[in-house]
Formats: sequence, structure tokens, C-alpha cells
Amino acid sequence: MSEENKALVRRWFREVWGENGSESAIPEMFHENGRAHGFPEPESVVTSPAGFAEHCKNFRKVFPDIRITVDDLVAEGDKVAVRWTAKMTHTGDDLGFPATSKPVRVVGSSFLICGKGKILEGWNYMDLTRMRLQLQDKL
Repeated sequence: MSEENKALVRRWFREVWGENGSESAIPEMFHENGRAHGFPEPESVVTSPAGFAEHCKNFRKVFPDIRITVDDLVAEGDKVAVRWTAKMTHTGDDLGFPATSKPVRVVGSSFLICGKGKILEGWNYMDLTRMRLQLQDKL
């Protein structure tokens, strides 16, 4: 089961957060009753594939060139842990200030529970403070 779940999560990052960013891939991999915690804000909880797709769409309006690279991936049973790096450019007017056209690098991690070939629940952590500091030239 661990190998299947690792393959699912690799596919998730490749298809949803890769170069072409396919929103149509989300319902194929995110369970209809799935829950995603911490995206796009730390306190957020998204409770459906459609809800996650909407958040992705809005995030891509701000960072249309987002690319997430999986740096480490570990799985045991139905659980998968991922350490990742996102590179993107702030070209959309959001985050409380106008677009800066600045590139940013954000590190994060995701802890996922998989079952029935889909992601059932996920907790996402990313350094949003560092991202905002990069955009405001405070780093």
C-alpha cells in the first residue's frame, strides 16, 4: 500500500502543482469527502475537490508560474509525508498588496492520509511569513 500511496502523491504534485497545473486532475486524486488543512492559509480547511480546485485557481492568479518540487517523500501504510519546495513569481494583486513581479521560494511539508486510491486528508505547512518578507524586500 505504501508504494501505491507514494505514486499517488508524486502524481498529485506533478499534475496539480507541476508546469501545467491541471485542476481537472484534482477530483481524480482528492476524495469527494476529502479534507485539506492549511491551504491557502494556515487555518483553512477545504472539504471537497471543487473547493480545492477553486483555491488552486485563485492561488495561480497570484502565482501563475508556481512549480513545486518534491524534495523528500516517506510513506508508511496509509500515511505519506512530503517535504517540498515551491518556486513562483508574484504577478497577481493579492496578499494584501499589489503584484511585485518578484520571484519567491517557499519551503513546506504535507502530511497525507490516502485510501481507495485517493487523498483522504492532508495537513499542509509552508513558510508564508518568509514568503511575504521576500516579496516586501525584508530578507
